[in-house]
Formats: sequence, structure tokens, C-alpha cells
Amino acid sequence: MRVRLSRLLVFPVVAVGIAALAACGSVQKTDGSATHTDDFGTPVGTQKVRDGGELVMGLSSEPDRLDPTTSSSFYTRYVMNSICEKLYDNDSSGNLVPQLATALPTVSEDGLTATIPVRTGVKFADGTAFDAAAVQTSLQRHFSLKTSQRTSEMGPIASIEASGPSTVVVHLQKPFTPLTSALADRAGMIMSPTALAAEGDNFGDNPVCVGPFKFSKRVPQTSIEVERDPLYYDAQHVHLNKITYRIMVDANIRAANLRSGDIQVADYISPQDAGTLKDDSKLRLLRSRALGFMGVYVNLGNVDGAGKPVKPIDTPLAKDARVREALSLSIDRGTLVDTVFDKWYEATCSPIVPQTTYATAAVNDCPAYDPAKAKQLLAEAGVQTPYPIKLAVQTSQDRLRYAQALQNSAAAGGFQIEIVPTEYSTLLDMQKRGNYEAMLLGWSGRIDPDGNIARFMTTGSSGNYSGYSAPAVDDLLGQAARTADTAKRANLYEQVVKQIQKDGPYLYTYRERYLTAHTTSVTGVEMYPDGVVRVAKAAFLGDKG
Repeated sequence: MRVRLSRLLVFPVVAVGIAALAACGSVQKTDGSATHTDDFGTPVGTQKVRDGGELVMGLSSEPDRLDPTTSSSFYTRYVMNSICEKLYDNDSSGNLVPQLATALPTVSEDGLTATIPVRTGVKFADGTAFDAAAVQTSLQRHFSLKTSQRTSEMGPIASIEASGPSTVVVHLQKPFTPLTSALADRAGMIMSPTALAAEGDNFGDNPVCVGPFKFSKRVPQTSIEVERDPLYYDAQHVHLNKITYRIMVDANIRAANLRSGDIQVADYISPQDAGTLKDDSKLRLLRSRALGFMGVYVNLGNVDGAGKPVKPIDTPLAKDARVREALSLSIDRGTLVDTVFDKWYEATCSPIVPQTTYATAAVNDCPAYDPAKAKQLLAEAGVQTPYPIKLAVQTSQDRLRYAQALQNSAAAGGFQIEIVPTEYSTLLDMQKRGNYEAMLLGWSGRIDPDGNIARFMTTGSSGNYSGYSAPAVDDLLGQAARTADTAKRANLYEQVVKQIQKDGPYLYTYRERYLTAHTTSVTGVEMYPDGVVRVAKAAFLGDKG
């Protein structure tokens, strides 16, 4: 018997605001999201739009290299969404849908073989034919390249083969339920084999894929330009001639440029500006519940780089879980998120998205803010107070504002946090190399919980930036990935989260609500809970020309 992998998560079909985290809120109440309904945007559909024009999108940080295999930047996903399609995508309701594949995978009864049908008659932007062999080449690179950030996401792959021109077969060492979800993100992006052969490790400097647009040029620290690809298989639904992604780190500048019309889309709107922009008749504020999370990485053993064998770090924070528990108890999650983010975001203590079928009351249960107990734990650990911690933080106003509030909160628990403002690209490099003590950084999230936990917590994973190693967690994550039963997986993930909360390699703090805005001169801009702003099928309103 063969079964088809389909929807992995259950979201409400009608877009509604995320309910407040009931379990977490019972201890650290946060009601911020209760009044905010989702607005994912509107497809062009039958609206009157004009062909052509250049859309300018303001990006709050510069993407890293435009290589889906090695990229770890959330912002890279915006650009790649326009130029590099995937085997699968997800929609606003959490459904996995085919993109370069023609159907969801069929999986053998033993769960060890996944068969993926792919499109025919498609060309890459350089004219190379898209076929199963090209898919095999990309998937193999994602899985086996030494510097790949995708390997752990793809699971226990034994081999990948092209079975004819339109069928790819993935052989697994063990069943891996999250495979389709992994192929709905960068692990499923398919690159031109011709370009890969010519560029090798430098593919990200001149990426070539299948997409509505193709890469044109990049000016570091300034902009990335893409232009319409006439070879795209669905070119009739592409309206713009060009998209320019302009790097604009300052939130106030992005908001001002949006109001003036100098940019038509801004990827990230500060909660400080959201209320004003929402009421502006010339703008539309998109808002979406998030699959991801924000929190504090604690470096336990990442000495030689993520994925390398862990080594001990001789500090109380790294060696003693009581110190990390004390730090967690010193974070007044609910109060911080409400005051800093004007109740647009919500507190969290877990990587499990609360509105999905994998959430349980226990998995989202936050510890109470308890600075007295924190000091007691520090005393038991023999640590002198105030205990100093260097916290690397992205140089954005909102992140720095939150870090300063966290600094004040943690001081009551016996900690002296030194905030180290750091450029986003440098943060990514630091987390990979392991040259940090603690770091405030998040994850944009995936629709399957494995993608929000395994790459960060599995021993030896290239995404295990904390240098965390717990055989019990490895085993539980492996069981969950091999299990198709939702209730059983939820129970396994609950055990995982409890252990992570006990060990403290990452302290989950809050969950964003994605906020982006665009001028009413354009339509077709969309944003889903994966946080990716989709502009490739956008258009300027007006008569067709």
C-alpha cells in the first residue's frame, strides 16, 4: 500500500488572530494578540492591473549569500521566493501544495521510499531544461555539501535518484514524516545544474533557478535586483518588469519611505509604527501569526563551529543548568512583550506553535517570573551576583529595545547583562562559529515542528548553534520524525520541550506577529505564517497595458 503525504498542521481555515497562549498566559499573562486578526493580502485575481513597472521593497536586513543550500538568513528567503521555486510550498492555512512538483509525495508502506512527480516542459532562467535529474542534483547538494545548512532538515536520506525524466525517488534509512515540509523551504529549491557546474561554491553570487524573476545584480549593503524571466512557465501571471530589494535597516526610514511612495513594500513594520500605518488610507498593513520564535541562545559547547564535536566551556552559564534556569526565571516574558511590542506579539516558552495540532497545554507552559528563586538557584550554584553575561543583539531598534527591557528584568534575578549590538550578518556568522556567550536571535519557523526543533537540538546538526547534546532528546526527535500519528508526535515533542526547558540551551521568549505593509497602488502582495513576503505575482493597479 502507498500513502500520500498531505497536510501536516491544522490551522483554522478562516484567518483569525492567534489566541493568547492560554497555558503560558496563566502564569505570565499576555493578551496582545487577541484583538489582531490576520490579513494575508489579496491575490491579483480579476483586478485591473497594468503590466510592467518596478516594485521596490525595503528590507530590514541584508540577506546572506543567495545560495539556498548554505543560506541561514531569513531575509534571503524573500529574494529567493521570487527567483527560486521549490518542490512544494505552503498556503495561508498551513497546507502543503505542489510547486515544481505536480503532486504530494507517495510514500511506500514501510516509509522508506518517497516518490515525487515533477513538472515537465519547464526551463531554468539560463535555458537549461528542468527535469528529474536536475532535481536530483539539487537535492543531493542540499543533503551532502559540506557547508550545507539543509542536511539536518532533510532527514536520514540513503540515496536520491531520478527515475525517468519526471520522477524523483528519495530512499530513506528510516521513515521521515517531515520530508515534504522540508522540501517546502530552501531544501526544496531547485538550482540550474548548468549554473552549479559553472559556479560551484560561488553559485550564490549569480543564482539561477526556476522562478517568475531571475537574478540581475547585487550591490552589497545597498540593494538586490531581479528582472522578469520570460522563460518562466507561468509568465502570463507575472506583471512586474523588475523588483528591487533595497536594504533599509532603520524602521523609521522604511516607514517614511513607504508613506512617501519611494518604496511600495516594507518587509518588517515595527509594532511602534503598526497602529499608525494601519490607519493610513494609502497603505495596507498585512499581519500574520508566526510559525517561528525569538529567544536567547546560550553557548554550551559550540567551540569549533556548529556541527563539530562539542567541547566544554568553562563558565557557570555553560556548565550549570541551574544558572540557565535562573536566567529563564528572570525573564518576565509577558510583561516584556506587552510593553516593548505594544501587545502585537505574545510570550512563549516553546518552539511548538500554539494553534497547531502538535500543541499541548504542558508544552506551552511558561515558568512564572520569579527573581527570588533565580537568586536562590545562583546561590546554590555557588555563583557570585550580579552574574555577568554578554548578550549579542541585532542592531534594530525593536531588538535593542527588547534587550534593554530584558536587561532590567534579569537584573532583579541577579544577572548583569551587557548588550553587544551586532550587525545581523555578523550574528549569523557568530552563531555558526560559536564565538559568543549568549545571543538574542530567532527562527522564522516551519509548518512541521521537526523543522523548528531538530536542526537546533540534535547532536552534531549543522544548525545546533548552542553545542547542545542530549541523547534522550536525539532519541525522542528521531521517534517523532518516524511517526505519522499526530497525537503520538505531539506527546513526543512535549517530552522534548520539557527536556529543553530543563537543560536551557535556548530560552524561548516571544513569538512575533509578522507585520508588513504596502502602498495601495499595488496589489497581489501576500504574506503567510512562514513570514515570507510574496511579491513575485504583485502588480500595480490600473488598466492593462
